[in-house]
Amino acid sequence: MTLRLNRRDFVAGSALLAGTALALGPVRVEAATLAAPEIDRLTIRVLVDSGHELFLDKTDHPMVKVERSGIGIIGGSAALAGINSQWGLSLYIESTAAGVTRRQMLDFGLTPDVLVNNATLLGVDPATLDGLILSHGHGDHYGGLIGFIAKHRAALRPDIALVVGGEDNFCWQYVKKPDGKFTEFGVLDRADLKRLHVPWSTAEEPRLIGDQAISTGRIARESIEKVLPNTYVQYGMHDGAGCDAGHFTAAERQGEIVPNQHWHEHATCFNLRGRGLVVISSCGHAGIINSVKTAQKVTGINKVHAIIGGFHLYPAKADYVAEIVQGIKALDPDVVIPMHCSGVNFVAAAHEMMPDKLVTSTTGNRFTLGV
Repeated sequence: MTLRLNRRDFVAGSALLAGTALALGPVRVEAATLAAPEIDRLTIRVLVDSGHELFLDKTDHPMVKVERSGIGIIGGSAALAGINSQWGLSLYIESTAAGVTRRQMLDFGLTPDVLVNNATLLGVDPATLDGLILSHGHGDHYGGLIGFIAKHRAALRPDIALVVGGEDNFCWQYVKKPDGKFTEFGVLDRADLKRLHVPWSTAEEPRLIGDQAISTGRIARESIEKVLPNTYVQYGMHDGAGCDAGHFTAAERQGEIVPNQHWHEHATCFNLRGRGLVVISSCGHAGIINSVKTAQKVTGINKVHAIIGGFHLYPAKADYVAEIVQGIKALDPDVVIPMHCSGVNFVAAAHEMMPDKLVTSTTGNRFTLGV
């Protein structure tokens, strides 16, 4: 089935759960815009990441319970042997407030076979999922989504819904080859979501996701950080898929395929009682410092408890990474857990400059905050 959306269709689809999309471009957040609900406990299971290490350091930390993906967690050597890693990220998140637990899946890795396999081995019950969240429109974050839903649609709750960062999450993505030519990096097709009866809504503005999670909305670009080279994007539709070109400004539409600025990437956050903000940045193309500062502004909460996820610093030079680590240190988080695209330079610099805050991670690990 092919789904072609005009401007009216787009607005109606986005409004289904959360309101409509807004104009693109740099954004500044001047004051708190929503009340962040408090939660008592947060558990994050890494379903897919770029590597898996059985004998990674145990790591004791006073602020987080760390469980490595060893035999004791998964339930036997046969199960352990079946865990797969690939370039990408997927997290299974359980938050609890006043005895009520909500379960979300944030991002979906690169391919459905790895996601389905790992989620099964790591004990994720699709029937218990309350919602699905996509941080941005890169294939290594949405690639497993449609296959996971198709595999488990009968078990998933009938009203399961997807929250996406915004309209550019549906744009065609490209990478540039060494010869200068473009090759497709894929597209998230709304026709697949419609076929599987999964409504979607946007988080272009700060909003609640369910009744316990927070989206930063569009991330303000105010620090020294810059969008490092990654992919290219095409504003418009072809072959029945893509994003609504009318949603973007004339300047942004110049050039058919342009560098991706990830205007609609968002971070997922929680307000942990007595501890402060937990900011989960799946890739952080807009900058991890920018992501945290936006979360602080939209919630009015200054204390940062944990910064978790991909920080997109693997292509950066060591001196730039060191500057960013200093900026993170100045935010004074209790815990920093880099994943996916953060890069070895980041881990090395964080180990040197804030070793008491750094906790390392690989596929299969589980982290519990609020213990």
